[in-house]
Amino acid sequence: MRRGLYAFIASVLAGALSSAPAMSQTTTWNFNIFGPPRAVTAGIEAMAEFYKKESKGAFEIKIAYGAALGPERQAPEAIKSGGYEGAQLCAGYYPNKFPLMTVFELPFLAPRTLAENEKVYNAFMKYPPIVKEMADRWNVKYFGPTFLPAYEFMGNKRIASVADMKGVKMRISGLNAKALQTFGAVPTMVTAPESYQALERGTIDSFGFPYSYTFGAYKLYEVAKYVTEGMAMSGFACWQGVSLTAWNKLPDDLKAKLPQAQALAAAALIQAFKKEDEKWIPIFKQKLEVTEFPEAERNKLVEASIPIWKAWAKEQDAAGRPGTEVLDYVKAEVAKVKAQAKK
Repeated sequence: MRRGLYAFIASVLAGALSSAPAMSQTTTWNFNIFGPPRAVTAGIEAMAEFYKKESKGAFEIKIAYGAALGPERQAPEAIKSGGYEGAQLCAGYYPNKFPLMTVFELPFLAPRTLAENEKVYNAFMKYPPIVKEMADRWNVKYFGPTFLPAYEFMGNKRIASVADMKGVKMRISGLNAKALQTFGAVPTMVTAPESYQALERGTIDSFGFPYSYTFGAYKLYEVAKYVTEGMAMSGFACWQGVSLTAWNKLPDDLKAKLPQAQALAAAALIQAFKKEDEKWIPIFKQKLEVTEFPEAERNKLVEASIPIWKAWAKEQDAAGRPGTEVLDYVKAEVAKVKAQAKK
């Protein structure tokens, strides 16, 4: 009699365990981040903390800094193949892999202020052609924000006008590079972790990075003489991307919390950038010559960029992608946030 009762209890327990939700066991996402912890990683760090708390420890985002899980240039392939679940992605590191994403790298198209840039970025990352480009080719879903402050230049060549760019080896990618080439610059691309050594050795004369945190994070001020203020150039299109396969396995209640997590990440980024400015800008002004880039000189760069926008759209259209549609969308969003800022 007792044996039968024990058998019955055992069968009930076994059935209960087999029907328990998947998150009853810890799910871990490995997340590849190039470079050290810094202001731009504040967003994904906030999301990791949020999801761990909301899931009561059942869902963990394990961040690997310094591209410990593999080279940053191979992140799309690694996510697609299941090498890891997520990574910090930047379209400029992967030529032709996210062609429509590069609209956000068009020179001087994005707003100058961080607050305005964040609004355009937020709309852009959810725009259907962008969502489709990530999903169809790379099995990637936009997970969290990595919008960036406007770019300035730090290095060993003084740049206070477009004429000063002639012959200067400047680190900047693709579409932004074309605007600088108009005035004789020599664009050269290396990844952020390679920047210190490249500047120290003279492989590159001046680095374009989001101002100011990146220059501080990579200690470029130690091997530089000059830094610009006022160029306010567009930079990389970066984001935190995750495997769609991994995303689809999450419980619906955690998926539903994504907008809340993204909002927390955006707030964390803005706060981190502000804190870094307060730390680094006084140091730069003490150690380097700050060259003000006049508005009239910047306007020359803007004018030189407009044909580049049009050529980009035409090239995308010719390849069967909705380039003109995407460009018009971003321009409309930029105009919208600028109009709102004036109210």
